[in-house]
Amino acid sequence: MTSRSVDRTPEAQVCVVIHPELPGDKHARDADARLEEAVGLALALDLKVQAAEIARVRKTVPATLFGSGKVEEIAALIRAAEANVVVIDEAISPIQQRNLEKAWEVKVVDRTGLILEIFARRARTAEGKLQVELARLDYERSRLVRTWTHLERQRGGMSKTGGPGETQIELDRRQIADNINKLKAQLEEVRRTRALHRAARKRVPFPTVALVGYTNAGKSTLFNRLTGSDVMAKDLLFATLDTTQRTVRLPRGRSAIIADTVGFISDLPHELVEAFRATLEEVREADLILHVRDIAGPDTLAQAKDVEEVLGRLKPRDDKRQVMLEVWNKLDLVAPGEHGVTKGRAMRQAEVSGVPAVAVSAWTGEGIEHLRETIAELIDDAPEVEVVLAAGEGEATAWLYRNGRITRREDREDGTLRLLVKLDPQALGRFERQFPDAALRAAAQ
Repeated sequence: MTSRSVDRTPEAQVCVVIHPELPGDKHARDADARLEEAVGLALALDLKVQAAEIARVRKTVPATLFGSGKVEEIAALIRAAEANVVVIDEAISPIQQRNLEKAWEVKVVDRTGLILEIFARRARTAEGKLQVELARLDYERSRLVRTWTHLERQRGGMSKTGGPGETQIELDRRQIADNINKLKAQLEEVRRTRALHRAARKRVPFPTVALVGYTNAGKSTLFNRLTGSDVMAKDLLFATLDTTQRTVRLPRGRSAIIADTVGFISDLPHELVEAFRATLEEVREADLILHVRDIAGPDTLAQAKDVEEVLGRLKPRDDKRQVMLEVWNKLDLVAPGEHGVTKGRAMRQAEVSGVPAVAVSAWTGEGIEHLRETIAELIDDAPEVEVVLAAGEGEATAWLYRNGRITRREDREDGTLRLLVKLDPQALGRFERQFPDAALRAAAQ
């Protein structure tokens, strides 16, 4: 058990975090790491964590999950901590939730409810709020009572018997179902709007890059480093929920659109995967996926598997050529003696798994230029052409640097300029129309 000092103000929501270690659990991450993550989720919701404990469950009990002895043991822990909230780091049934609340006389929140509450507080855009509300209603529908109350509003009267009548339950069901249908219709409109935006971007056209990764892997810090933006980046689980897009200029003139997406987590509630499908379509449509990993964390491999599992549910279109690059972030937190080893492992990563990797520190900027070069190489499958420009053709030269990728430049003695440049077919057509006097031919292979 881990004890923590807390703020004893009347408004403080003091909680106990319990991670149930269930029989037959074959999770890749050990129980201590999962408990630490659950504590992080509670802290992300501004709860004051007074105690955290792993509860080993030999046999699950349908009514309460834990056996009677363990229920009493946790009750004593709750009283000692003077807690008014218990976080159960597992998805529990509505019956289990209500029975535990009655036994402990405190608010009980399971892992799914906790993550949903975090999302509800963090969503900023209209789309994000719609998605969270849909997930919330889907979760609430199975419970028939208002379990989705903000934690400031405690349920009272845990010892009371009885409940809503059959008619009220049916009314609740119908109201939730109606609201879900309305939200789905609104999100379908969001998907159509996004499809129109993607179609407009394809006419530019710039390749698209999507940042994905486990929550708190440093995606937003990397996004800011690559684009010069100021997206909120904190050492906090789920600091980013709403997709942000920016245009980034890559080496030798190529531009791309980069998107920062919501972080993944182990056992991500299926309600959220479904609700955020409109946002995650940015990942499905991307030309390049940057899988950002916290390479300094002890659970980096387990976290990578969790991300890959979610990505497996977001398969790209059949006609989409999609490339992945692992970004081993937080190199600044790796022990100094391990820097060279980590960079060497990243260089050999493609040979091991077929997925290339680049080691960086988004915080200090180490390795970022190498990452930018690698991104440019991976997204650039345009044919290479040779362009010869007469002296003084500065406008044409600038155009090529803005819209293509210069792979070689030769300034000749006679004042002409020879460039090898990669241009996609649309850009090549525009260049030929705008600069008909330029000498063009396919580059020799």
